[in-house]
Amino acid sequence: MLKRLKHEVVYRGRVIDLIVDQIEYPSGSKGIREVARHPGGAVAVPLFDDGRVMLISQFRYPLDARILELPAGKLDENEDPLDCARRELEEETGWKAELWDNLGSIYSTPGFCDEELHLFLATGLSALADGHRRSEGEDDMELRILPMEEALSMIERGEIKDAKTVCGLLRAEQRIRRGR
Repeated sequence: MLKRLKHEVVYRGRVIDLIVDQIEYPSGSKGIREVARHPGGAVAVPLFDDGRVMLISQFRYPLDARILELPAGKLDENEDPLDCARRELEEETGWKAELWDNLGSIYSTPGFCDEELHLFLATGLSALADGHRRSEGEDDMELRILPMEEALSMIERGEIKDAKTVCGLLRAEQRIRRGR
């Protein structure tokens, strides 16, 4: 087990806090661990009755590229993950879901970040009368509705690389195959 010798918050941000810990290994050697603390998030897998899935194409600054991903967002303080998934689906897509099925959670990048993402299958979809309510920075989002099989093929071809989207689609497909 690692022993923490020193704990320092070197940055507090809107999305993450950056931590630098000095640690000691069981052997007595010392080291450093840098951790991005994140409040976690929730992901919606919006699935239509005909087997099509709704994705979002958006520009991601760290990648300097547009990527295809599921609607998702950061948990507000003390927010229930299902409430977050509902909110993000409505804000980003302008759609709501009648039924929500918990697909479990994942750690996005456990080598340096403690972010846990909660995945939910959203079905019984209907459009909101007033459309989406995107926040600043989300104006360039574009909805993409495609057959689940096509989305899965895009994962295989490396066209969808976003971890939450890969996991969400694969878990949803597994749930569908099992008939739950």
